[in-house]
Amino acid sequence: MEGITKFVRRREPSLGATSMHSSTARSVLVIGGGIAGSAAAIFLARAGVGVDLIEAKARDCAVGSGITLQGNALRVLRELGVWEQVSQSGWGFDTLGIRASDETGALLAEIPDVRTGGPDLPAAMGMERPRLAAILHGAAEAAGAKMRFGVTAVSIAQDDAGVDVTFSDGASGRYDVVIGADGVRSATRRALGIDLATHPTGMGIWRLVCSRPESITRTDLFYGGAGYIAGYCPTGPDSMYAYIVEDAQDRSTLTKQEQLETMRALAAKYHGPWDDITARLTDPDAVNYTWFETHVLETPWNRGRIVFIGDAAHVCPPTLAQGGAQALEDAAVLSELLIRQPVGDRLWEAFTARRLPRAKAVVDASVQLGQWMLDADPNADVPALMHRIADLVSTPA
Repeated sequence: MEGITKFVRRREPSLGATSMHSSTARSVLVIGGGIAGSAAAIFLARAGVGVDLIEAKARDCAVGSGITLQGNALRVLRELGVWEQVSQSGWGFDTLGIRASDETGALLAEIPDVRTGGPDLPAAMGMERPRLAAILHGAAEAAGAKMRFGVTAVSIAQDDAGVDVTFSDGASGRYDVVIGADGVRSATRRALGIDLATHPTGMGIWRLVCSRPESITRTDLFYGGAGYIAGYCPTGPDSMYAYIVEDAQDRSTLTKQEQLETMRALAAKYHGPWDDITARLTDPDAVNYTWFETHVLETPWNRGRIVFIGDAAHVCPPTLAQGGAQALEDAAVLSELLIRQPVGDRLWEAFTARRLPRAKAVVDASVQLGQWMLDADPNADVPALMHRIADLVSTPA
């Protein structure tokens, strides 16, 4: 098992139990420095909670091509106090284009997108993932969180009053609460023996980063053609990412050059702005391939004083571009409760009640959208599904 090698319950709690005489959290350990963990660290440290954050990777190791942040994600980023930096670093837009998957690449429709974060925020914004990570890490440290990179938890011992943790750098600490924000294959979750299977959905995605041609000013989607979907998103004045979704395949034996050639061959079958993108497909290191995956942790999202957020609790394929938004909403709701309520059963029940139904609805809709494409379902009502989720996330979590 990567990371945590020992987990001890000094007194056996029920799945959600903590002391009935608990106070609000004064010290919190966040395991994982991604979007969810960093956001929780900012919220809590800003409220005066003592926050330690550990991240297994090096500080400069934030990976990924780009991310599309829907309006409900931007709403939380504004609450975090980083909206000005985000808006200056990303690329906002309010419409979605649908283009023909033929030799013309012609624009078929321009659809006004829903401003799910409110009327004063863009409907969506593209950003480079490393830049977003740097903004959140800087804000967490400015708020007072103590961040250590290249560090993991190696043992956790929990009792009714707190959690003792030892770390790979030789340090140790005791905390009122531990937040497991360590991703899809959470070592924290596995160390607690939580049986949560992550399933592939049947789709794989090619992604690339490149400079932004002038022809691309928002996300356009091409349905069908060489893949199920081809699309792109500007991430700044001079940058963008693009993607092509296909049947999930074992691409692990391909060299980086072969990956580049494979994506170039797929990209060459799309036109319009894709012609500009294909011309920029020259760097093998700018291309990556992953499968769509999904899971949802059912109630409760805590075990004693250890609680899970973000991808450690729920993973949705990117068909609705809600992964980052749901992680941010987790952090906002959990932090609000930890600041205001005593640590105990009522807090954990309130957190799960506010987050599980909403996150599960988003995950289920994201999976459904992909399944309709896999099945070529003629009865699929994509607009209705997208409007339903937009209405759901337009209300603050």
